[in-house]
Amino acid sequence: MAQRTAIVTGASSGIGLAIARVLGQEGHAITMAARRPEKLENAVAELEAEGLEVHGVAANLADEAEVQKVVAAHKERHGRLDVLVNNAGVGIGATVGEIETKRLDMQLDINIRSIVIFYRECLEMLQASGAEHNNALVVNTSSISGKRAEAWLSVYSATKHAVVGWTEAMNKELGPQGIKSTALCPAFVDTPMTDFVKETVKAEEMIRPEDIAESVRFLLRVSPACVVPEMMFVRPGDAL
Repeated sequence: MAQRTAIVTGASSGIGLAIARVLGQEGHAITMAARRPEKLENAVAELEAEGLEVHGVAANLADEAEVQKVVAAHKERHGRLDVLVNNAGVGIGATVGEIETKRLDMQLDINIRSIVIFYRECLEMLQASGAEHNNALVVNTSSISGKRAEAWLSVYSATKHAVVGWTEAMNKELGPQGIKSTALCPAFVDTPMTDFVKETVKAEEMIRPEDIAESVRFLLRVSPACVVPEMMFVRPGDAL
């Protein structure tokens, strides 16, 4: 039975799947959450075939009750939580005059509201792990858009800026309890979420999901005395 456990959202592909793999390799039992059941089942089977201890919970993380369902399933199965990865996200481009309220709410709900709720619902388990080994970890996937805003992706940029701000606040609030938070801020990563730009930026020139996942391996290995508030990932030559 694994001595450490993790929850990873948006885990059925891309960055989330790559992070789940690294966590499994590092000895964590993982609850993988994602919206589409069939895609999640395939991802779980893929990691199980590699000998990793994983379990899938399909959930729409825009719904508070669905977030609570994921946390409850994890707690019932494992009873503890050492790493929480808030990776689920959605980006919908539109000029300000064309923003649809439904799509606005979707980005707010998934990109930032769900993160807040996950912290709240996981707090007791994270506090227990922090008290035990002083190195509980929460990883929040932001974006380079959370550091420099983008026209057309204004709502997405705003939510990702919020993720960075929330992460900073959580380090101040929960750091003394042995709970670290890190915001990951990548530029274009070769995932389905960046298909819209691949006519301009070739997939092979994009950051790899594995590049982002390796940063989590690093975060697992730094001492309790070291907190990494955020990490940016850009392509060679990109201006910050």
